[in-house]
Amino acid sequence: MTPRGMAVLHAQTFTTPRPWTAEEFAALMARGEVITQGTDDAFAMVRVTLDEGELLTVTVAPHLRGAGAGARLVRGILRAAVDRGARRCFLEVAQDNMAARALYLSCGFHDAGRRKAYYRTPEGSLLDAIVMLRHLTETEHPA
Repeated sequence: MTPRGMAVLHAQTFTTPRPWTAEEFAALMARGEVITQGTDDAFAMVRVTLDEGELLTVTVAPHLRGAGAGARLVRGILRAAVDRGARRCFLEVAQDNMAARALYLSCGFHDAGRRKAYYRTPEGSLLDAIVMLRHLTETEHPA
């Protein structure tokens, strides 16, 4: 998937946080610590620094939602993070994104904190980010 294709799909699926641009995706993909997996219809990105992963985004086209594509992406990207040495992985998700929160809970993440007024909606209101964490080990196959 190209950075442009990623930006188009991201814009179809995100309003809060705001969709990322092709330039932002290209910059992330150019960094050696960022792993990208997926297809033209669904992708995930994780940044691995030392023993910590940060799940940057999971993006699934609307026509694939509810069919397990998100869970497969999360499992695959976590395996790649473990292969790079990650022992734990965290993420931030908008407090009102119940579908994503349910996905992450089903993949073994748990709530670990809250960032107050972290996201701005298109209307200008502020939403908290829920920080979620998952501990990983070398021998496990995540979720």
